[in-house]
Formats: sequence, C-alpha cells, structure tokens
Amino acid sequence: MYAQHRQSHRRPTVVRQRGLTFVGLLVVGILVAMAALVVAQVFPTYIEYLAVQKASVKAAQGGTVAEVRTLFDKAAAIDNISSVRGADLNVTKAGNAVVVSFSYSKEIHLAGPAWLVMKYEGSSR
Repeated sequence: MYAQHRQSHRRPTVVRQRGLTFVGLLVVGILVAMAALVVAQVFPTYIEYLAVQKASVKAAQGGTVAEVRTLFDKAAAIDNISSVRGADLNVTKAGNAVVVSFSYSKEIHLAGPAWLVMKYEGSSR
C-alpha cells in the first residue's frame, strides 16, 4: 500500500514548450515584410542593370563612338532602359576591340531620411 501511495504522488514531469509567442511571431512577420518590400524595390534595378549590360555588349559592335551610342540607344529603347543613355557611356578601344563601360546609381527611399543607394558599373568586356 505504501508503494501505491508513493506512486500516486509523483510529480508530473515538466515539458518545456518551444516556439514563438504571438508577439514574437508579429515581430518576425514585420521584419520579413520589410525585407520583402526592400527586395521588391531592388529587384527591378538589378533587372535593368542586366539589360544595360546586354545593351553595352550589343553596342560594342559599333565601329565609331557615335555608332556605339546609337546602337546603345536603340537597345535601350527596346529594353526600356531609363538609367543610362548612349551619351553616358565611356567608349574606349582595347587593341582592335571596342570596350563600352558604364556606371550609374539608383536611389531607393526606405523611410524618413533613410535611402538605399545602389551603384552599378560594368563594361562590354
């Protein structure tokens, strides 16, 4: 009887729960949403950078500086590039090859006085 009495008064084992509280879940959700907003604004600028890179490679097929800039402007009109114009390109020669290089920056307003500045540069080589 003593053994039965002793077994019935055992303390229950404490199982610790793991996970996020509701407030923690809200904080994580807000941080993920803010990061998604920034990525949604940065992604189009990167896509435009890829288009500028592709257009500079096409423009490098030109023989003269004026022809290179005209080829770039035509490609920019097709790919809807607004950050760089043909007049903004730096056109040089490396041996017999024409090298077209560019650099520009994009500013993304985050909140209040905070801005994200993206600096892009590249060349046809």
